[in-house]
Amino acid sequence: MMLDFPRTWVEFADPADDDQVFRCDLTWLTSRWTCIFGNGCRGIYADAPDVGCCTLGAHFADDDDYERVAPYVDVLGPEDWQHRKEGRKRGWTERDDDGELKTRTYEGACIFHNREGFEGGIGCALHKWALDHGESPVAVKPDVCWQLPIRRQFREVERGDGTTYTEVAVGEYTRAGWGPGGHDLDWYCSSNTEAHVGLEPVYVSNADELTALMGPKGYKQLVRLCEEHLAGDHRRTRHRADPGA
Repeated sequence: MMLDFPRTWVEFADPADDDQVFRCDLTWLTSRWTCIFGNGCRGIYADAPDVGCCTLGAHFADDDDYERVAPYVDVLGPEDWQHRKEGRKRGWTERDDDGELKTRTYEGACIFHNREGFEGGIGCALHKWALDHGESPVAVKPDVCWQLPIRRQFREVERGDGTTYTEVAVGEYTRAGWGPGGHDLDWYCSSNTEAHVGLEPVYVSNADELTALMGPKGYKQLVRLCEEHLAGDHRRTRHRADPGA
C-alpha cells in the first residue's frame, strides 16, 4: 500500500528562535482536509466506526502534557463525561507495554470518549468541556489529540561549518507515522477524499493548533508562504486526497 506521494516543502528561519528552522509541508497545509467525526468518519478500525481515532487512547508527550490535562479532568461533570464514575473509581490513565503513560482505554476506546446515546453528546469529553466553557481544545486535550493529523518533528542538522540548528518539521501525520501498524488501519482520514471537504485550507482551519506548534511569528510567516503557494495554482503540488487533484 502506498502511504505517501510527492509534496512541496518550504524552509524558513524561526522568527522567534535563531537556532531553529521550520520545514513545512505546503501540500498538506494548503489541502482541504477537515475532521469529519460524526459526519462520515469511519474510524480507524472497521469494527469501531463511532470511535474515530480514539480507539487506542492518547499517549502523553511528557510530564508537562499530563500535568496540563489533569486539572481539566478534575472539573469534568457527569453531564460532560459518560465514564466519569469509572474514571474516578479506577483511574483514567494506564501504562502501555513500554511503560509509557497514556489515557486509559475502557470498553474499546479512550475512557474520555462518550458513546452514541450519551445525553451530553458523542465524542471527547475534554473537547466538549472546552467548547462549552469557551476554551480552546488545544489547552485542554492531550497534545497528540489536538495535533493529529498535524505532526511536528525535531531533528538536529549540522551545517557545513560544523555548527548545528534544530529543524522543526510541520506536516501531515500520515499512515506511515503510525509505523508498521499504519498499514493495518482500516481507514484513515487524512489520506481519504471523504475528509478533504473543508471550506478552508488546513493552515486556516487549524490556526490555533499551528500557532501553538510554531508560535505566533512562525505561524504568520507560514500563512504568507501558504498564500503564495495557493496563488501559484498552476505549479503547486496538490494533496492526492483533495478533490480534483
